[in-house]
Amino acid sequence: MKELYLTDCYLKEFDATVESVKDDKFVILDQTAFYPKSGGQPNDTGKLVSEDGTEFPVIFVGKFGGDISHEVSNPGLKTGDKVKGIIDWDIRYRFMQYHTACHILSAIIHNETGAMITGNQLGEDKTRVDFNLEDFDREQIASYESKVNEIIDRNIPVSIDIMPREEAFSIPSVVKLKDAFPPEIEEIRIISIPDVDVQACGGTHIANTGDIPHISIIKAENKGKNNRRVYFKFADE
Repeated sequence: MKELYLTDCYLKEFDATVESVKDDKFVILDQTAFYPKSGGQPNDTGKLVSEDGTEFPVIFVGKFGGDISHEVSNPGLKTGDKVKGIIDWDIRYRFMQYHTACHILSAIIHNETGAMITGNQLGEDKTRVDFNLEDFDREQIASYESKVNEIIDRNIPVSIDIMPREEAFSIPSVVKLKDAFPPEIEEIRIISIPDVDVQACGGTHIANTGDIPHISIIKAENKGKNNRRVYFKFADE
């Protein structure tokens, strides 16, 4: 299966052929722009439209055993059917904005404190970043907000590159993730925000930091020993 979102995050519609259907609702296509739930980013929703115009709403997308499965709420699709996939763009775009903002905030936290980012979860209304830090300075965390917004205002282009494994692991910010990639993975997808962050990532991202609304840090939590969590949302909401 060709994962179209890996190279073009802005693809809203695509044509595909149904390769298999299980239980009349789990559909595998030969290619897809639907992002499957993974890496803290929720799955895309939308619809598949058959050649006769019948619509099959896509309510969940997941990756299982290397295949991306689209769960549809209406039965009727068959192997060999030609369909047009249409992404719920407003929701996808919001996740793209939040995901790139998450990379910026995570880079600032790491650069300021040396903390390792241990997780994140994107949402439609807010997003969280988890990091490993012993001392919890709420004033320092509050200062991250203005630093993220300053980077947003610099209108920095965000690039996506697929690199050979060894080339990717020559990048200092990526090599620490080496153990997360099994040896059979020969190419690594790299998200670059020049002078801010270079990171291996499979998610969808905005093309320019200037397309992200200013953020507002709304909560900072102590989740236990060396486990800290920060929530942020877009400031204009």
